[in-house]
Amino acid sequence: MRPFNLLEEKNIKILTSENIEMCFLMPTATGLQKSIMDATTPFRLFLYERGIHDYGTQGQGPQHKQIIRSHIASENGFISSQASLYRPITKNGDPRIWFTGLKKYADTNDILGIFVFEMELYVLNLTKLDIEQILNGIIVTPVADLIRSISQSANKVAQELLFKIRTIAARGQIQAIGTGDTAIGRTLETLLGIAMNSRQEPDYKGIELKSFRDKRGNRKTLFAKVPDWNLSKFKSSAEILNQFGYKRGDDFKLYCTVSTLKPNSQGLFLRIDAKLDQLIETSQELKIGDFAIWQLATLHAELKKKHKETFWIAADSVTINEVEYFCFTKIEHTRSPIVSQFDLLLEQGIITLDHLIKRTSNGKTIKERVIEKGPLFKIKPDKLELLFPPSVKYSLR
Repeated sequence: MRPFNLLEEKNIKILTSENIEMCFLMPTATGLQKSIMDATTPFRLFLYERGIHDYGTQGQGPQHKQIIRSHIASENGFISSQASLYRPITKNGDPRIWFTGLKKYADTNDILGIFVFEMELYVLNLTKLDIEQILNGIIVTPVADLIRSISQSANKVAQELLFKIRTIAARGQIQAIGTGDTAIGRTLETLLGIAMNSRQEPDYKGIELKSFRDKRGNRKTLFAKVPDWNLSKFKSSAEILNQFGYKRGDDFKLYCTVSTLKPNSQGLFLRIDAKLDQLIETSQELKIGDFAIWQLATLHAELKKKHKETFWIAADSVTINEVEYFCFTKIEHTRSPIVSQFDLLLEQGIITLDHLIKRTSNGKTIKERVIEKGPLFKIKPDKLELLFPPSVKYSLR
């Protein structure tokens, strides 16, 4: 897909700020002539995650074609359409899609933004439409009305959560619950009435909470994801620990940061294989080489699931009589990560990986166990704007 132009970028920013989650397609000259478009990997994942369609289980041939009710936006309203989703018998059954009537509203290399509402597909030609004019026009069109309705519905939970955190922040210094890096998150979640558990879903009604001590400048955790052990040379965190770990006190551990820029002190580094769409962790030891693999599509899916909507909550930390207290100061509210940026930020060392593996004794028997708190994918603290569309910032003071 070609780079976005200024109008397309503006449209995407506005729609993102209105809580419209989109995926993008670009019709080619051949595609318009033959009435076909490739259903790209991000687009297929977009449909699958929303329960619209699973190309992975679809058979080849016209008898397996699926039809989804769709709508193509114009400046004045929506034109009824149908999306045909199919896999041809030829060319390995490469997934295809087409919208009836699209040729009247799209030219070669136009950028189409696709979103889902009530299990139907909506098509916005971001190259031709000016979303700002549509939303700010004197006459309220069906397009503007739908966008505003989706936005207002999505904002209800965010406003509810913002009110609760403002109420907490108004209390000033609050004694920490627990100690260490996890204390701030545990404290805030307890105050919000969120029970501690090991779930992977967002914390508050679909909104992920990421709280942090503001003055430390630490990298921000995006998500945790173990390698695909079926593809990897090493088949467990314990094997990685055995190979690269070191003794610290009573523990045998591997706590380190790994990036694509250069090997760390353990000789570990990351690289991206663009042909295989994989992130690979490698050792400088030639006899080991590549030992852990993540499918990039899996990491993209985890990022989108975890950070569909996130409150990044900063707090000042002060210690009084050896007891830590937090004062919550500000929130950065992000939505819909730009998945295509994830790989680039990995390559530039802005997103890195942390191993947090250790082997400990339970203190009662000689039996030991391996604990894995990661691997954690983290981003530099001042680089969120490179991964997310423009955010909304709130002061809690």
